[in-house]
Amino acid sequence: MSEHTITVAGVAVDTRHWIGGERVASAQTFPDVSPIDGSTIGEISRGTGMEAAAAVAAAKAAFPAWAATSRAERARILHAIADGVEKRIEELSIVETTDNGALLRSHRRGVMPRVAHNFRFFADWLLKLEHEDFETRGHTNHVSWDPAGPSVLITPWNAPLMLATWKVAPALAAGNTVILKPAEWTPLTASLLADIAAEAGLPAGVLNVVQGYGSEIGDALTSHPDVRRISFTGSVPTAKRIAESAAANLTPLSLELGGKSPLLVFADADLDLAVDLAVEQYDNAGQVCLAATRFLVEESVAEEFTRRFVEKAGQLTQGDPRGEATDIGPNIHPLQLEKIDGFVQRAVAAGARAVIGGHRKDGQYYAPTLLTAVAQDSEIVQEEIFGPVLTLQTFATEDEAVRLANDTRFGLAATLATGAPERAERVTAQLVAGTVWTNCFFVRDLQAPFGGSRHSGVGREGGTWSFDFYCDVKNTVTSPNGWNNHG
Repeated sequence: MSEHTITVAGVAVDTRHWIGGERVASAQTFPDVSPIDGSTIGEISRGTGMEAAAAVAAAKAAFPAWAATSRAERARILHAIADGVEKRIEELSIVETTDNGALLRSHRRGVMPRVAHNFRFFADWLLKLEHEDFETRGHTNHVSWDPAGPSVLITPWNAPLMLATWKVAPALAAGNTVILKPAEWTPLTASLLADIAAEAGLPAGVLNVVQGYGSEIGDALTSHPDVRRISFTGSVPTAKRIAESAAANLTPLSLELGGKSPLLVFADADLDLAVDLAVEQYDNAGQVCLAATRFLVEESVAEEFTRRFVEKAGQLTQGDPRGEATDIGPNIHPLQLEKIDGFVQRAVAAGARAVIGGHRKDGQYYAPTLLTAVAQDSEIVQEEIFGPVLTLQTFATEDEAVRLANDTRFGLAATLATGAPERAERVTAQLVAGTVWTNCFFVRDLQAPFGGSRHSGVGREGGTWSFDFYCDVKNTVTSPNGWNNHG
């Protein structure tokens, strides 16, 4: 076994970058620490501008041949990558759980199968991607999608491989080459993806994986003049820095950022359903950008809703995410835990009441928390926490519910619980959000547009929207005249 290989729960993972079809080590490393117990999993190659330049050069060199590869062949390779993922679901699951602390059972049953589906969906969508030709004064218009070029994809730590492949799959399907930069807190499954892609026959340089800190390698990637697309999922402050870097080259951006999404519960809702939706917001220890962290409940049912919520939330099991019965695992990093607790303690000092939780537990675990008596303009209501912390406010009228729901700088998602279809139609039409769920939560289809409004993001991806972003969309207009009729 190489000195650059670590073993994670029996799975070998290479800690070097993957550039131009080869493993490349850096002079320096950074520690990768498991949130489960705080142990160091391994030392990871720490990239700088040098590795960034090498990865972009490799992607640029590989681009012409990959862009010229037929749609059918690209789709075949993407399906082969999906096959490789499915063969290694157990390995990918245990490595990612060790790396980011999310539930092992969720990885096995949902997340890693979704990784494979990401590749299959975009491979199949590529083969049916078309726009019907149309006529203009006898001239024919033909729309096509031309590969844009090397694409930098910067991904978060809360669902590392699933969110990475949500970007990688359409970028590759579109004919682009890719430089993937995973979050430094969770780099391991991206390294395994490089192995799987190579085994599936993806040509060298088409997918490159580089690791390191944003300030050291991320800036070098996003400011590179040969990069043609940048897709980022993460925080608003980081997105602003990326946009500044990209501005000099006018590099198109897709940004999926934070959220402070509401759950609106009306008096006519099925309260048991509403409570189930509410408790679901503790998924992944609250580290879900789409989570409805602000409960807005009609006054007449607020007391009963709260009682049922507290009872159901009390049935959750928090602990080691590798346990089959565990519902909530640890938070990702000590810095994130400090941030979460800081929000809660400042809110309580300002008058908020912790109905449940409100405190740390041993290690990197934070007790599931619900805060009431919070002001609309308070930090706890306005800012993304990214932990198992929810707030509850009440409203008297439908108009007030909509006003409170829209009264943040974010607009990623919203969830609505009501028994009246007419109300659902009225309210959803007024909500500022990229996705709205009515009497359900987290139902996602890859053919649907995904993205946020306001500070929750720029652009939409999914289905044809992904190809619109990763390609240069071209319209070719042909005159019926001028042919020389030479046959």
